[in-house]
Amino acid sequence: MSSQSSSSPAWIARGDKDYIKAGFALFLLGFASFSLIYCVQPLLPSFANSFGLTPAQSSLALSLTTGLLAFSIMLAGAFSQALGRRGLMFCSMLLAALLNLGASMAPSWHSLLLARALEGFVLGGVPAVAMAWLAEEIHPDHLGKTMGLYVGGTALGAMIGRVGMGLMTEFTSWRIALGVLGVLCILSAVGFILLLPPSRNFERKPGFNIGFHLQSWGSHLRNLRLVRLYFIGFLLTSIFVTLFNYATFRLAGAPYFLSPTQISLIFLVYAFGVASSSIAGRLTDKLGRKGAIGLGFLLMLSGTLLTLFAELPLVVLGVVLVTSGFFISHSVTSGTVGPVAGRNKGHASSLYLLFYYMGSSLIGSAGGWFWLHGGWGAIVGLTAGTALLGLLTVATVSTRPAQVKA
Repeated sequence: MSSQSSSSPAWIARGDKDYIKAGFALFLLGFASFSLIYCVQPLLPSFANSFGLTPAQSSLALSLTTGLLAFSIMLAGAFSQALGRRGLMFCSMLLAALLNLGASMAPSWHSLLLARALEGFVLGGVPAVAMAWLAEEIHPDHLGKTMGLYVGGTALGAMIGRVGMGLMTEFTSWRIALGVLGVLCILSAVGFILLLPPSRNFERKPGFNIGFHLQSWGSHLRNLRLVRLYFIGFLLTSIFVTLFNYATFRLAGAPYFLSPTQISLIFLVYAFGVASSSIAGRLTDKLGRKGAIGLGFLLMLSGTLLTLFAELPLVVLGVVLVTSGFFISHSVTSGTVGPVAGRNKGHASSLYLLFYYMGSSLIGSAGGWFWLHGGWGAIVGLTAGTALLGLLTVATVSTRPAQVKA
């Protein structure tokens, strides 16, 4: 790995050949990691039927993955300082894809959960490290666009994973579906390592200095500007994952009785997430970072309330608005963390993603209690209330970049 003095970074800028290669590589990274994380979401009713589970129990196939992911992100962000960003991201992608193959052959529910938990743990080497790599290597003027491309890859991966899972499950089985995705993500990992340029500005810190990492995390947690951004990440994924988790059960039951294929097609709304991520930079130019994040929460709140209507087209429109709002807010918020942190961007990114995935894990599972005791109305109450809290939090956020002394 090459390194440059922090006073004269050798940025990758638009127009460079490496800029195009990095964009494709990060798109593959986002695609593979998020398709692996969320591929089980449309399979939750299938798991409940196959293993005799409640909706809340079947949701553990996703919640355990995101929960372990949240904590492993912290370790990955720290170890990447010693091991390097590029190799760690590649190994994480490859191991997660192999574990997905293992999950497809799991003989019992508990062995499937173990594979999914380990998958979340090894995927910790992707999200925070990718955000740190972007902040270190891409010219600040082009960071928003490149971050949007990475987040767009995550949206496409989540969409392909969910839609593909539903289609293959109906015509084959959920085991074959998981296995095929594992092979596809192995190929994505190979493409990633071949395309991603070597780091130009990464400064390796050999060994594992626990004091340095604790000090870095602690300083970021004492920075209230960053903590507010972290809390926004927690709220965003709480709304998004909870709504999608239990929408699969709602649409499979009365009055819709949709098949797995029909339910999976609902996830095509992720195309709006890909588009929203790509325009997030332009929205930021017009509205400012706070305005763009707030707009995302407004769209999510409106979409959540629309799903209260029984008419299926209105439910789908609500899901479209929630998806668009989520990806706008997440693109802008995640791209703001590095500049606001100033130094030790990898640690700042890992903390953001710790909160982000804990929202998915904690509120996503807690939603099972709301679904059991109050049905879809309770889910809407939970997610709409969370969106309102997000709007209040955005009003207090400062997105001004940190002033870092040379």
